[in-house]
Amino acid sequence: MPLLSLLLNLLWLVTGGIWMALGWLLAAVLMAVSIIGLPWARSALTIAHYTLLPFGQTAVRRDEFRGREDMGTGALGFIGNIVWFVLAGWWLALGHLISAVGLAITIIGLPFAWAHLKLALLALWPVGTEIVPSDGVGRRVPGRI
Repeated sequence: MPLLSLLLNLLWLVTGGIWMALGWLLAAVLMAVSIIGLPWARSALTIAHYTLLPFGQTAVRRDEFRGREDMGTGALGFIGNIVWFVLAGWWLALGHLISAVGLAITIIGLPFAWAHLKLALLALWPVGTEIVPSDGVGRRVPGRI
């Protein structure tokens, strides 16, 4: 991890990263306990890790990154996103939005507010996305499973 990303991630933890990662973790646990929500639980854990250390990583559409559609990027992914939105997406997005507003008041908090806004959008519609290193965004990985 580059030094700048490490520094930003450390500051991020203090400015809401830990709390929002715990929110994602809670969503994953609730999904897993329901058993029906198991497909979303793994994704929520992945995004909880991303929420804990967002700098140096980015969320991309999986079909654009891999160059092909899969179950999560087609019609089933659309339905999955609707179910996710109803069960957990709206309250996670609201948490990120509140954090962003609080951080945007200060000049120092602006980069972290921007990160919370990006995570709020991801919270609304996460199915069909993949978390990749920021330096790997331009590279597609055809055939990668």
